[in-house]
Formats: sequence, C-alpha cells, structure tokens
Amino acid sequence: MRLIVFSSSPIVQLKGKLFMYTPYEKEMQIWAKHTDEIQFCCPVWEEHKNLLVSQINFSTLTTITLEEFSVKTIRSAFSSIRKVLKNRSTIFKAMQQADHIHLRCPGNIGLLACIVQIFFPSKTKTAKYAGNWDPKSKQPWSYRLQKWILNNPFLTRNMQVLVYGNWENQSKNLKPFFTATYSEQEEAAISKTINQQEKIRLLFVGTLVEGKNPIYAIRLVEQILQTNQNVVLDIYGEGILKTVLEKYIEVNNLKEYVFLHGNQNQQVLKKAYQESHFVILPSKSEGWPKAIAEGMFWACVPIATAVSCVPYMLDEGNRGILLQMDLAKDVAKIIALINHPKDFQDKSKAALNWSRNYTLERFENEIQKIIQG
Repeated sequence: MRLIVFSSSPIVQLKGKLFMYTPYEKEMQIWAKHTDEIQFCCPVWEEHKNLLVSQINFSTLTTITLEEFSVKTIRSAFSSIRKVLKNRSTIFKAMQQADHIHLRCPGNIGLLACIVQIFFPSKTKTAKYAGNWDPKSKQPWSYRLQKWILNNPFLTRNMQVLVYGNWENQSKNLKPFFTATYSEQEEAAISKTINQQEKIRLLFVGTLVEGKNPIYAIRLVEQILQTNQNVVLDIYGEGILKTVLEKYIEVNNLKEYVFLHGNQNQQVLKKAYQESHFVILPSKSEGWPKAIAEGMFWACVPIATAVSCVPYMLDEGNRGILLQMDLAKDVAKIIALINHPKDFQDKSKAALNWSRNYTLERFENEIQKIIQG
C-alpha cells in the first residue's frame, strides 16, 4: 500500500539528507511502519529556518514538491492563484497514485488537499486535524472551511478525521484522537511535593510566538516573586519573540529567576519535566498541547488556558489549573496551590495517572487499526 501525506510541514534537505520537524518525524515513523510505501507531497526547504528538525529515520519515496502560499486573507489568496493552480494539479496527480490519502490539517496545503480529495470518493483517506476543532472558537476562514469540508460526509467520503476532543454535531467522519511522546517502558515511579524552602520550578515548552504567549508565563512568575515565593521559570523553545523576552527579563531584573534555554532535544526536555513542579502554557489556541501532556506524564501540575480539549485534559481543573488570563486571579490560584502541598500532590498524582493512559504503544496500536481499516 502506498500512503501519500499532504502537508504544509516541509521536508528539509541538508547536505544530501532529509529532515522533518522533530515531533512530526517521530509520528511519521509509526505511519511508515505500517505501510509498504510512504511519500510526502509538501514544500521542500534548503535550510531549517530555526525549525527544530530531526533526520528522517525511515524509507520514503521521492518527495512531491509543492510551492508554499498564503490564504490568511482573501487578498493574499488572490495573489497566490498561480501557486494554488500549480499545486492543485500536483496534488490531484499525487492522489491518483495513492492507495491511502493522508491529510495533515489545518494549513494552506491541507485546505487545498481537502478540496481535491472530494474528487476521490472511493479512496481510503485519513486526516489528522492537529489544531483546535472547537466549533465555537474564533479561527481564520481557511481553518473553518477545512473543518466544514472534513466534517461533511457528502463531500468527504471514506475518511476518518482524527480530532482532539469530543464535540457537538460531529459527523461519522470524525474520530476523537490523541498523541503521545513516551513509551510504557519509561513509566518510572515519580512523586512530587512542594517544599517552600526549596526552589519551585515552573516550565514553559513551546515556540516563542504570540500564539503561545510566553510573555504571560513570565509575568505570572514576576507577580509570584513579589509574594516572596521561591520560584523560577525555565523556558524551552525558539521563535520571533526571543529578543522581546530577553529584553523584558533584563529590564525587569528577572535574570536570576527566568531562564531561556532555546531548543533542546527530547532527553533534555524529559529531565526538565522530571525536575519541574508545574508546566505552563498560556496559549491562545491549541490542538492537543504536547507540552502539557508530557509534563503531566512526569507529574507536573499543568497550568493552561481553557482552549480546545484542555479542559478535558485537566478535568475542568481537578488535574491542574485553568488560566482565566486575569493576572491577579491566575497568580492567586498558583499561590494557593503552593501554599497547600496536599492539594498540589493530589493534582500532581491525578495528572500523572491520566497522562499515562496515552503511551506510544497505544498510539501505534490505534494508527495501525486506522491504516488497516
């Protein structure tokens, strides 16, 4: 069986070798394992552009190259017509060759592939919608259009759409799903307690962009410090806001309390999760926030905004803290948990127990069932 993946996520060619965004590559290893051939129809980069990448560790057919384009606004969509038409033709020909069509959404190429797949109603198809499926959330028109097409069983046939969370008005196409980072073999016993005489560690893992809102994490810690709590914040990730964060840390004398570590490999992050008390993600939009699930796997109490399936992950606050994005109220919630070690320990244990239901073994088993029908 030939599985062809249509995605905005690029293949990166460096010194004759192929690379992908690291979490994407790890997942694609599993899809490739259960197919005869796998091929990618996507943009190709000649540099990594600060994207966290890993070398592709499985065999692939020659990449079918697509041109990147923008449809964030109607105006940008019109200016991209030539690229859209060329990509449409390329995607159509690629889908003709595929036994299984796999879409990665949301994204510009995901949107175009959503439209083209309508002309292949008899082919087996899957789509992984990695963004926020919540129908009530405010999203770009292109995201809403992708969701509408994928959720429509008349336009989109023979398709399983993997989404995060359970939502109202789901069609038969939709399948609630999850993602995973750790194996059952890594399930080491771990128990965390709060001791105010020792440093209390908060952890942010994510791209340093406005959507992930790392500045809010810093401001939370800044306010907590004013109550004489012994807290520090470790930030892992790169992005366009790095300079802004560095300046904020310097101007507000936070160098002893907030640390920027840049992109790091999985082993470094694993150790950071194991040594932290809280994992924080004040994101404006999410699908399945990996940083939150990973932190919970290592008994970190999650602190996150109530977007997408996050309220489900945190059991409406029983397994963590749902941010209200009101600095005073959010700081008060965190301090209350620091001041009540038993409550912290209960949430920490509940977070760990929940997250360890979602292992790589279960993830692979579910993907295998999807591919084999």
